[in-house]
Amino acid sequence: MSVLLDDVHVFERERTNSDLSLKKLDQEKISSVEVNVLDTFNDGPGETDSGIIQKAEDVALKVISTDDDPTQQAITFRSVFLGFGLSVFSAVLATIYTFKPQNASVSQLFCLIIAYVLGEAMATLIPTKGWFRYLNPGPFNIKEHTAIVIMASTASSVAIAMEVIAAIDLFYNENLNAAVAIFQIFASQMLGYGMAGILRTLLVYPTYAFYPSYISVVSLLQSLHFKGALNHKKRKYFWMVFAAIFFWEWIPQYPFPLLTAISVVCLIDNGRSPFVRNLFGAGSSNEGLGLLSFGTSWTLITQGSPLVWPLKTQINSYLGMAIGYLVLTLAYYKNSFNARDLVFMSTSLFGADGNTYNQSAILTPENSLDKAKLAEVGLPRYTATYAVSQMCYNFSLGAALVHVLLWHWDDLKSAFVGLKFLKGNQEIDDPHYQQMKKYAEVPQWWYGLLFVASLAVGIGCSYATPTPLMPWWSIILFTVISAVIAICLGFIAATTGFQISITYAIQVLAAFIHPGEPITVMYVNLYGNSTAFQTLAMLQDLKLGQYTKLPPRVTFVAQMAGSIVGSIFNYTMMIIIVNANREVLLDPVGTRVWSGWIVQQYNSASVAMGALGKELFTIGKPYWSVPFSIILGLFFPIPFWLLHRYTVKGTWLNRAAANVVTPIVALYVGYLPYSVNGQWWSCVVIGLASQWWARSRRPAWFRKYNYLTSAALDGGSQVIQFILSFAVFGASGQAVDFPTWWGNPANLSVDRCAATD
Repeated sequence: MSVLLDDVHVFERERTNSDLSLKKLDQEKISSVEVNVLDTFNDGPGETDSGIIQKAEDVALKVISTDDDPTQQAITFRSVFLGFGLSVFSAVLATIYTFKPQNASVSQLFCLIIAYVLGEAMATLIPTKGWFRYLNPGPFNIKEHTAIVIMASTASSVAIAMEVIAAIDLFYNENLNAAVAIFQIFASQMLGYGMAGILRTLLVYPTYAFYPSYISVVSLLQSLHFKGALNHKKRKYFWMVFAAIFFWEWIPQYPFPLLTAISVVCLIDNGRSPFVRNLFGAGSSNEGLGLLSFGTSWTLITQGSPLVWPLKTQINSYLGMAIGYLVLTLAYYKNSFNARDLVFMSTSLFGADGNTYNQSAILTPENSLDKAKLAEVGLPRYTATYAVSQMCYNFSLGAALVHVLLWHWDDLKSAFVGLKFLKGNQEIDDPHYQQMKKYAEVPQWWYGLLFVASLAVGIGCSYATPTPLMPWWSIILFTVISAVIAICLGFIAATTGFQISITYAIQVLAAFIHPGEPITVMYVNLYGNSTAFQTLAMLQDLKLGQYTKLPPRVTFVAQMAGSIVGSIFNYTMMIIIVNANREVLLDPVGTRVWSGWIVQQYNSASVAMGALGKELFTIGKPYWSVPFSIILGLFFPIPFWLLHRYTVKGTWLNRAAANVVTPIVALYVGYLPYSVNGQWWSCVVIGLASQWWARSRRPAWFRKYNYLTSAALDGGSQVIQFILSFAVFGASGQAVDFPTWWGNPANLSVDRCAATD
């Protein structure tokens, strides 16, 4: 509390200064109505408070310090020991979470906090004199810490390849050789890494590529390691907020789950009306859309990134969600896709009788489509909300491709004309990049060689089975497609913090290229989906290294080491779990301890899109609109770009058109038919309070503490979530249910909106 009290007078002075600055803005005055408020951000170390930051990317210059101490060692006994140790731990834990009913993950902030505690302990406990000085060269520094975090978080990013290999094992009894499987996992990750390295002059070095979600991570790292009175106050503030959320978060998560989704409408209805449940329910997976439902669990709220996403990103997501309430409800109640006899929300495949579809009944022993059996069983069906959601994800991908071409054409032309992006050292006017030029860069040919070698290994692994899992030409084709898509998605992620899923689009495309081949369609995920996903993850880690001034070659080694460790332990742990729990993982419901819901998604898609692509997704078939949504999505950004280009500059219409990001709007229209939805209205309130009110009315607090607050809340909630997962949620093998009471009902969902069995 003393941290906040110390700043009261400073805040008052800065409020006066801010008000004076606001008066000078005239037509550029911030307004909650005008979307011109879009971008957030702040002012960094060493700068005076000068008002409100208008450009989102300026946060990278004004919140994050460019200070660097080139004498600090990054490769030490501590960083190597903790890097490998935490990589093993996070890879094993992430694989366990993959087969749990809880939707949990090992986050980068979780790795960061554990690494800090252990690193400081080693720096304190290991002697510094004599031979021990090689083990403990001095204070635990930011470069060691960053190297550990990059290595551990790379290992914890459970590879899509591992999930696909598990699905092939479970549902098709195809057991890959251990060496082949491990090399396949590693190769699919390294394809993305090689691609990220090649693109770093376009999507890492420049200021516009600021990756909003990483600002809080870097702010925390600098606050923990930089000296000075301000950083001492920041550290104190961080641990206060960390402790507060740590002791709070267990309450909504365990004894009082009603607090995860508070809906006045649901409390009044008390589970009587299906319509109320569908529209307002939000406490359980696939319960409802969560209209006007508020949550107090930060574990759920942080999914909307309300403290870190620029206001532009948030407003576009909320706009899409608002449209989604209407579209998804109408789709169901107007009986679109003949779905009124199915449940409102589910991602499963259903038969004509409304029960789970029996996929094994339509496949031959060789796992290809048996048309005679299909005629008897009939085609599978989607719920209306899931079909619309798939369309929206494909709308989003099509819109993303054109959005980047229209709004970032100059950047693309500058990079690709003369293949300028392939040149490692460029004149880029970014202070962080300029500071990095003192360190030896990773040559572009390293990344190029890594990319080619990984592609060769991937092709070889695909042919290391009696029947090739995927032909060589298809591997190359989908890798190229993924590379092109990764550039577009990279621009959006770098400038808005938002990541677009391409899973549906890739699998539908694979269904047309490999009709009637479910395993091949599933395997395509390694090259069409995983490669783009890994590219984005690696780009963000490269940016993290640039922000913290970690030498590029150390970043390269850390990512390579993390991928190697992760590949080995992802596969090893996956085999142990699958062999020990095969029947449970095959069950659509699973148990409170183990569940195969993640790998089942790959299997469902392989059946619907692989075996039945022509029967479901071609013109005139039940879901033909799903793949063709990509084409329609291509036109979404054009009207807004034309409005911005041909209306009077500076007018409300001109600015509003520039701030509409159609890929985000389109995706969020179909974002709600998944998991729980009790947190989104809390995200709206917190997002406006942070990225509009605090940024414009309390700019000094915003610069110093907004992103640190996000890191503290994320860190504290993730640590208690980890403890609860093993203590009571069944990650250790035994779940412990909290006794039922009004706030934890036995016969109603946690928000009291839906009756349960």
